[in-house]
Amino acid sequence: MFDLNISLPISVQNGGLFISRGVGSHPQRKLDSWELIFVEKGTLTIREDDTLFSVKAGESLLLWPHRKHVGVGIFPADLKFYWLHFELNAQCKQNADNPVSLISMPQHGQVINPQYVISLFRQFLSEQEAINRSGSLELILLLIMQQLSVAANNHTQADESGAALAYKAQQLIRTQFHLPVSTSSLSRQLHCNADYLGRVYRQTFQLTITEAIHRQRVLSAEKMLISDSCSLSEVAQRCGFQDVGYFRKVFRKAMGLTPAAWKRRYCKVHINSD
Repeated sequence: MFDLNISLPISVQNGGLFISRGVGSHPQRKLDSWELIFVEKGTLTIREDDTLFSVKAGESLLLWPHRKHVGVGIFPADLKFYWLHFELNAQCKQNADNPVSLISMPQHGQVINPQYVISLFRQFLSEQEAINRSGSLELILLLIMQQLSVAANNHTQADESGAALAYKAQQLIRTQFHLPVSTSSLSRQLHCNADYLGRVYRQTFQLTITEAIHRQRVLSAEKMLISDSCSLSEVAQRCGFQDVGYFRKVFRKAMGLTPAAWKRRYCKVHINSD
């Protein structure tokens, strides 16, 4: 008999497939384990601490342990995603100061071969029902992670200079979102072509510059709505929106609620938690 013994760096807890019925939302929680999500259909909008993620079909998201995450808005009716929880084994944690990198994957990224990743998740769920698993779930998870790592490595090698430019644009968006900022104004500040900047930004962050500006403005508006006594028009103007109606439209698309409904829900939750 041939025996091969290996020490796996991860331990799987459980996994599943979520299919939306167009009701409910992702609960707020803080877990001790890592959570890997892959969206097959629709868009999952979720917040981890102060970072908002919009995970589209064919994209993955890795949620860190000990960080608060909560869904934004009601689950879309067409949403379908796979999820699984895992932990790093003790030996892997002990070697954290002298690591050997086997897999390097982004927290949020596009998958090169979504159908293969879906087949791996289906195999994972099938194997999860088996009585004798003997490390099979961990091996399948490593295969999934390897696919996500391949996508990240290909992207890094493709355009490192473009990624650096995209990060500069991201920093400008974070500091200038309240101004009339746009792809054109950013390209002038960064002395580059607007079309090229828009392309490398989308490749780097999986969203357009306009979407990034809206996301930053909505995040700021959300904080103002629950902490300030400003009128809706004042909040809109301070966050860079010149038109209140457009502000309502963008906010509702991002958060699943109108600004007024968001403020009421926060007040209700705050009162009930006392």
